[in-house]
Amino acid sequence: MSHTKTTGQTPRKAALASFLGSMVEYYDFFIYGSASALVFSHVFFPDAGAATGTLAALATFAVAYIARPIGSFFLGHFGDRIGRKRVLIFTLATMGGSTFLIGCLPSYSVIGVWAPILLVLCRVAQGFSAAGEQSGASSMTLEHSPEDRRGYFTSFTLSGTQAGLVVATLAFIPVAALPTEALYSWGWRVPFWASAVVLIVAMIVRRTLEEPPAFEEMKESQEIVKFPLMVFIRHYWGSFLRIVVCHLYATISTTVTVFGLGYAVEQWNISRSSMLWTIVISNIGQVVTIPLWAKLSDKIGRRPVFAVGALGCAASVFVYFWAITTSNWSLVVLASVLLGSVCYAAPNGVWPSLYGEMFDARVRYTGLAVSTQFANVPQGFLPTIAALMIGTGAFGWVPLAILLAVLCVLAAAAAFAGRETAHVPLKHLGRTSRTTAAAPAARVTTTL
Repeated sequence: MSHTKTTGQTPRKAALASFLGSMVEYYDFFIYGSASALVFSHVFFPDAGAATGTLAALATFAVAYIARPIGSFFLGHFGDRIGRKRVLIFTLATMGGSTFLIGCLPSYSVIGVWAPILLVLCRVAQGFSAAGEQSGASSMTLEHSPEDRRGYFTSFTLSGTQAGLVVATLAFIPVAALPTEALYSWGWRVPFWASAVVLIVAMIVRRTLEEPPAFEEMKESQEIVKFPLMVFIRHYWGSFLRIVVCHLYATISTTVTVFGLGYAVEQWNISRSSMLWTIVISNIGQVVTIPLWAKLSDKIGRRPVFAVGALGCAASVFVYFWAITTSNWSLVVLASVLLGSVCYAAPNGVWPSLYGEMFDARVRYTGLAVSTQFANVPQGFLPTIAALMIGTGAFGWVPLAILLAVLCVLAAAAAFAGRETAHVPLKHLGRTSRTTAAAPAARVTTTL
């Protein structure tokens, strides 16, 4: 504790604030995924037919991933200019408001085409907000953490994300068990309305957290740049490309939780509630294993932990889809735990520190936000691509599994493309010879 008192860092408080904030943000984000897979084709696209309606509902899920890169420019800019804390409060309020409004939307049968239009607008707001949540929470926690435990504390941002998925799925289990008429009329709305309660708790915790010392020191020394995006473009394009390829592993998540859910229910007659419980079990495991993998990365490095996990995903995704075709729920659970709790948790827990350590404090929020949100675009489209690629019969999933495996192998290779940063001091992170030389000029021409 003496360490945090002398440095002004509060790693535990920062980790808690990141955990709760991410849990709320991604509870909101993930209940939309469950609803788009199970409900929205009937509520908002009833005249499109079963297959077309499902594609249209999944396309509204993808819309947020288009909005996220746009949001990253704005939220990253202000996160580096006015502070991490204020932007993170804004992201919580935006996500919470748009999610509550989705629960209030009239159906297609009531207002016609305006129903899906309003749905898309709310989804855009969700995506805009999500663009700044993980990057801001990761930046803040990284800068609050002691040097030898940055990976561990920063990983709680992603533990919160997986906890949000757990709570979102638990919220949908009783809803999915409702009679069809109740589910499509009012039942699906309840999880969207319920998010307001948890939002209040997270907002209270986040408001009590102070800006990290690294940001306050930049303000005092007048190193805050006026246009962090320009510094990012000029000096960090290599880090941007590395992150985009590294993050291809994350296509596993949306494919499994959005497409895999519908695939198992519709083609292999596994009940909705059984598949929702599978997602819950896997992600409860991830809440536990994510900080353990991240703690290991503090000792042996970010790159090996990330790469081994990504390669594990490449292999275990075949096991996961095969298990679905058996219609044996126990096998599906075991395969899901292997894929999610064991393999996927490794890169998922390490990326906040691995990516964040590629940038210095002047552009860390911008660098993380822009890089990860452009990297996230494929995630939004993978469920739709999966629906188009999937074939019939026991091996119709193989082309999709091959695609996902290739993406994970590329992610593992990209993890080793740069230097290891686990043991580099915070003040030296992201400081290349070019950025160090450019710093004095940046202070003269582009500071506040």
